[in-house]
Amino acid sequence: MKKCLFFSLFVYFWASVGLIFPCQSQAHLGKTVLDKDKNIISASVVKEYVERFNQKDDELYVQSISNSEAADFLTKNIPRFECPDKELEEIYYFRWWTYRKNIRKTPEGYVITEFLPNVGWAGKYNAISCAAALHYGEGRWLHNSEYLKAYSYYWLRGGGSIRKYVFPVAYALYTNYLVTGNDAVIKDLFPDLIKNFEAWEGDHFDAKLGLFWQLDDREGTELSIGGHGLRPLINSSMIADADAIAKIAALLGNKEQQTRFAQKAADLQKKMLATLWDKDAQFFKVLQLWEKNPQNLFQRGEPKAIPTLADVRELCGYAPWMFGLAKPEHTVAWKFLMDKKHFYAPFGPTFAEQSHPQFTISYEGHECQWNGPTWPMSTSMTLIGLANLLQTEQQKVITKKEYVDLLKVYAHSHHLKKDDGTVVPWIDENLNPFTGDWISRTRLKTWKNGTWDKDKGPVERGKDYNHSEFCDLIISGLVGLRPAEGDILTVYPLVTDEWEWFALENVLYHGKKISVIWDKTGKKYGRGKGFMVFVNGKKIATSKRLGELKVDITTKQWNKYVNNPVLGGQKLGTCFDIAMLQEDGKYKMWFSWRPKESIAYTESTDGISWSEPIIVLAPLKEHEWEGGINRPAVLKKDGIYHLWYTGQDRPRNKRSYIGYATSTDGIHFERKSDKPVLTAEKGWEKELTVMCPNVEWDAKAKLFKMWYSGGETHEPNALGYATSPDGLVWTKYKNNPIFSCDKNTEWEQHKVAGAHIFKHGDWFLMFYIGYENEHLARIGIAQSKDGITNWERLPTNPIISPTKDGWDSEACYKPFVIYNKTEKKWRLWYNGRNHQFERIGLVFLDDEDLGFPEK
Repeated sequence: MKKCLFFSLFVYFWASVGLIFPCQSQAHLGKTVLDKDKNIISASVVKEYVERFNQKDDELYVQSISNSEAADFLTKNIPRFECPDKELEEIYYFRWWTYRKNIRKTPEGYVITEFLPNVGWAGKYNAISCAAALHYGEGRWLHNSEYLKAYSYYWLRGGGSIRKYVFPVAYALYTNYLVTGNDAVIKDLFPDLIKNFEAWEGDHFDAKLGLFWQLDDREGTELSIGGHGLRPLINSSMIADADAIAKIAALLGNKEQQTRFAQKAADLQKKMLATLWDKDAQFFKVLQLWEKNPQNLFQRGEPKAIPTLADVRELCGYAPWMFGLAKPEHTVAWKFLMDKKHFYAPFGPTFAEQSHPQFTISYEGHECQWNGPTWPMSTSMTLIGLANLLQTEQQKVITKKEYVDLLKVYAHSHHLKKDDGTVVPWIDENLNPFTGDWISRTRLKTWKNGTWDKDKGPVERGKDYNHSEFCDLIISGLVGLRPAEGDILTVYPLVTDEWEWFALENVLYHGKKISVIWDKTGKKYGRGKGFMVFVNGKKIATSKRLGELKVDITTKQWNKYVNNPVLGGQKLGTCFDIAMLQEDGKYKMWFSWRPKESIAYTESTDGISWSEPIIVLAPLKEHEWEGGINRPAVLKKDGIYHLWYTGQDRPRNKRSYIGYATSTDGIHFERKSDKPVLTAEKGWEKELTVMCPNVEWDAKAKLFKMWYSGGETHEPNALGYATSPDGLVWTKYKNNPIFSCDKNTEWEQHKVAGAHIFKHGDWFLMFYIGYENEHLARIGIAQSKDGITNWERLPTNPIISPTKDGWDSEACYKPFVIYNKTEKKWRLWYNGRNHQFERIGLVFLDDEDLGFPEK
């Protein structure tokens, strides 16, 4: 008994300090635990990871935020992430922990460093421009935007050596703006961005060849096989900068500079794709302008008589995809990434392809060589490019699974086996791609007299090296948040179906808190089943499957009237499926009255308090097809009220039809035929049901236009369209149905029906019912230019959902909508169900804009 207790305590102690299960998060070995604030991922997770990292850390160099302050800083500032792969999860938090170390406060504001200790080749305040664009890519997700704001002024007005290395600063600032939504900094620094671009043109632009040149060392890739010349990275960076300047000019309304820089970007892109693409090698390469310098490989040699493309593929050849510049015909280049003869290796892709005769993994000479080793910088840039490709182009060369696999390899490389045998999370300079050894560290720690050489930098100069990305690869790549101008956020995850769950929470985007969940079974998080996006805690988009979702983060809020329902209840019973007109200062409503199996009329001055209803059209028992009637559509034309209604056969109640009646006062109706004017046929209408007519008069075409529901009787399946010159004889649209359910969207995966469709401005609007299953229904919106084809759903559907424990707790049905031009307010009436009881409720939207993306 004592022996077992001792062993348990032994395991508990060593597990707590991370020496057993070094890559396992102790907080996440079991079920997700929500904190007191009901977060999806407990905020305590950040603290637990930080405590583990701090325990294993030798804190040699402290800048603005010490290890003791790290938990509080990261809890307040970073998105939280959880997934089944605990190594990915651990390294995500580890890289935020190391990024925090590199935030340095100076007398003039903050900078982000590359090395923690001061190194001789850095600029003012130890900042280096080489990886600065990646600092922005990562840091833009921090909640406190002051760090990158100060960093921007440092580079452009604070004396930073901005052009010592390739640095697409306009692109970096613009991508930061896409996350924050605050354009003040880029507008203020706009003249400086132009000056910086023009300075590059002044001394690094080859006017004859029409592209920019650079030394490999000045891209941070010293001693590369490709060498100096017109390189893919600098040209991709300059194109991205020109494009970003053009977009900033557009924000400022500066059309002259917008046109000028958009043209520069287009010309450079065209030239780069034509000049640096090797058709035979199927890869972007360096166009070498100079012979190699035999005395100093960091300097140019003699000019080549004829510039030639290098005979090597290097990871910088994927740079055009990092900025979205390559074309579909270039996608073939990605076939080399996972090939062991070219780039693939157990600890990350090699910078140079392994089949090249000059490929080497050297422990001699310069400690930072790019002729073979794996570099986190090039790995992260390649993965950025791969994510862009996968999220924007349909192709068969490389898959999402391979992105995930490479990301896992990248995460696995973030480790170091210390002298005492313990394995700890680690990030440093370059890696042996086959063993995972940190080459520079291995070399430097015995460089001079068996120890560190101060001329090469202080002790452990590469520890917590901030020369790459990782967290952004999770956020914008794996989870797929794709920042953009405006209020539409695209979420396109690269996670495969192998994962049954993951979550990203506490993302600050355009001032809103964004959360993303994938819960295949709905059991992990208890927030629903499938793929979900939340804005400020409100679920605004769902899908049954992992895939692209477009989300309007403005979250147009349809507010339910606090004293709903407004009609129905114990006195009237079930009231449902209405039609309405607004005239003479009144709302006139025709509704389906289930206890009477009739259509009734009521009116109101405010849309809330309604008069005593009267029956205006009762069933005719001698007409079997209208033994019960309901679901009216009413319009007024030339002083006549036209009523189309649903007749249901009795006693079978298995089929539904559409009938037609007219009235001079809207109360006393006369049937225009003793037969239905529309009957279900074979096919999608299943010879069972046509119901829920919605009719508009087209004065120009001199036609009545009807949209109706068809299919099964209990709940119809889809929407059809028909036209008539007289309201009696109808011609069905040959390509019916015009609108069906989206089986990939959970809330309407089963059926759609019961729409109110009308012209508003330049668009036909459709307010419709979406069924998740036969008994759970919500309301959404779609729009179309012609009211028939190319319906576009509102990205934030559904707009109205059941209220838990409310009068509409089980379903929200059949909307009817009126826009009040004076109030600039939408009013929507619908019937809600609780058990078998239905009543009418009211919803408001205080904005004419429904939230569709601008065209």
